[in-house]
Amino acid sequence: MNAVVMQLTLRGLLGRRRALLLLVLPALLLVLAGIVRWASGADVFATVGLTENFAFGTLLPLMCLLIGTGVIGSEIDDGSIVYLLAKPLPRRTIILSKLAVAWGAAFVFAVLPLVAAVEIAGDDGGRLGLAYGVAATLAALTYTSLFVALSVVTRNAVIIGLLYALLWETVLGGYVPGIRNVSVRQWALATAESILGDYAYVWGVLSAVGQTAALGLLAATTVGAVVLAVRRLETLRLTATD
Repeated sequence: MNAVVMQLTLRGLLGRRRALLLLVLPALLLVLAGIVRWASGADVFATVGLTENFAFGTLLPLMCLLIGTGVIGSEIDDGSIVYLLAKPLPRRTIILSKLAVAWGAAFVFAVLPLVAAVEIAGDDGGRLGLAYGVAATLAALTYTSLFVALSVVTRNAVIIGLLYALLWETVLGGYVPGIRNVSVRQWALATAESILGDYAYVWGVLSAVGQTAALGLLAATTVGAVVLAVRRLETLRLTATD
């Protein structure tokens, strides 16, 4: 990884208008968590409902989409990436540096607010916060890797990413049996289910995939996305219109 590339990436990510969304969306989640706590009296089942249906199922992939496309997609769109590619840096160093920033930003702006929302809405001794925190971290790593790779592969990364996040992960991945088996959301939830143990069945924190298979799928998808991004960036032409 390269410190200069990471600094430039972080400055670009936080200096754009999308930075407002990185603050507004988590703030909305925290407000909803407060409303849920007030309405339910810190009921754990209400917390699970908020987390499953909104925080983990919708907000997390959307935040990772904003971050993943923001660290490199905008540079490719406006042609400024050519100045970075002209430097004597291996393409894998560029991708890994940008991924490091994306992973860190996803943890700060998506994972931590999710855990905070769980605790605000109502937890049972920190069990849900721990389980969802670990699951969200794993999901964020995979989501951001996928969206960074998508940004390098196509200029329509935001549109395709929105369709994937809202349709595949949120709707189909949450309810359609066959698709649930190939959903990042379900793979990550397998870890939360394992951490909660017997409480998972009581509270309804269940995954369609076993933990061992889920961890393997998360790792394979993340590594595959990184490799794809590096390979595609290696073939990217040094022209402002590419």
